Amino acid sequence: MGRNSQNGERLRPVDLARGHGLSTQAIRNYEEAGILPAAGRTPHGYRTYTSLHAGALRAFVALVPGHGHRTATSIMRAVNEGAADEAFRLIDESHAQLLDDRRTLRAVERALRDLEPTTASEQATVSGPGGTFIGPLAEKLGIRPATLRAWERAGLVRPRRDPRTGYRVYDEADVRDARLAHQLRRGGYLLEQIAPLIAQVRAAGGLEPLEAALSDWHGRLSARGRAMLTGAAELEAYLRKHG
Repeated sequence: MGRNSQNGERLRPVDLARGHGLSTQAIRNYEEAGILPAAGRTPHGYRTYTSLHAGALRAFVALVPGHGHRTATSIMRAVNEGAADEAFRLIDESHAQLLDDRRTLRAVERALRDLEPTTASEQATVSGPGGTFIGPLAEKLGIRPATLRAWERAGLVRPRRDPRTGYRVYDEADVRDARLAHQLRRGGYLLEQIAPLIAQVRAAGGLEPLEAALSDWHGRLSARGRAMLTGAAELEAYLRKHG
């Protein structure tokens, strides 16, 4: 096998694949996707790679946990096409998204912290055995009934209808969701930003189980931030080698 002029070594697809637990087909797919630079060919048509390709693969694998497969692919393709500024823009967008996710998490935590515990007497007044109607709930929150109807259209609250009167009836979970929505609105969040947060509370089964979800959320954001650092280091090494 011939020698590579960069480092005296020429690598086969299997040499790249083995170090990352990938298949040789994955290596070929990465090359076709632009993640790796175009491979050289032997006189018999076999692909050959160099340390440059190995560096590109290391950078891509390191970028995926922090940026996701799709964005990592776009970053590597931009670098290999000589469009480094586009790669940096994509990286900036990922960091901006991570920062936005951190702000959302802080908003949820503040909203939960600011929710005053509901006393037994208040619970009986606002949400009795059969639930409460729109007027008493709006009055308790200090908002207009029209606001609760707007929140319903946005999916923040889901009152049932009294089969006899057709009036909206808010049960205990609806009151909880309305109180959380109220806190987030006071924090400046838009209805479309609040809806997925309310959905998380429902999926967790309430506020108390959500504490564990919030802790996990913190961990995942920290892991993403650290993965971005690792990806940046490998990408910088590849950029230096790429020239």
